[in-house]
Amino acid sequence: MNLTVLAASGQTGTALTRQALRRGHTVTAIARDPRRIALPDSPDLRKVAGDVNDAASIAAVVDEDSVVLSALGTDRAGILLIGAQAVIAAGPQRVIWLGAYGTGKSAEVAGEGAGILAKLLGDRLADKVAADNTVLAAGGTVFHAGVLADGPESPGRRTVGLEAAPPFDLSAKVSRETVAAAMLDEAEAPGFPGAVALPLAE
Repeated sequence: MNLTVLAASGQTGTALTRQALRRGHTVTAIARDPRRIALPDSPDLRKVAGDVNDAASIAAVVDEDSVVLSALGTDRAGILLIGAQAVIAAGPQRVIWLGAYGTGKSAEVAGEGAGILAKLLGDRLADKVAADNTVLAAGGTVFHAGVLADGPESPGRRTVGLEAAPPFDLSAKVSRETVAAAMLDEAEAPGFPGAVALPLAE
């Protein structure tokens, strides 16, 4: 497949790009500074500049044949919604978006942990929810991951829908490699179009 990874210079974006190449896909990796994409050059990898604050730069890379996997994250409110709107406006074939478990549509099933997360996120919570809803309304898939950690892909990993979601535990972490693998599974074989999915370590 031809995949497009947004925020490819971050830790999760790097994991997505690396694993996609390993699976035999070609990847267009978008970052504000493509030089920060810490992966060796490859005939199957195209590193390009793009900034969600400049919708035209995203539209120049994303088109109707694109399958976009987003690892966009920020510590500033507003960026996620701007990013989601820029990606959707570019008209890709599909969008697979990384969100946070315990926010928006997963808040109710997450239990008490969602309240703690809301306090930690502050004014970024509404931005996350709005971005997720924008992607879902366009038929995309949003992955609500728990606390991200370093480490290898979990051998017992699985992906579930909200109906099978466990209570949110702030101490239960999921590796970025596990999340990336789950998102790539969805790109290859869609199971949660227009829905929230949870990547679990086991």
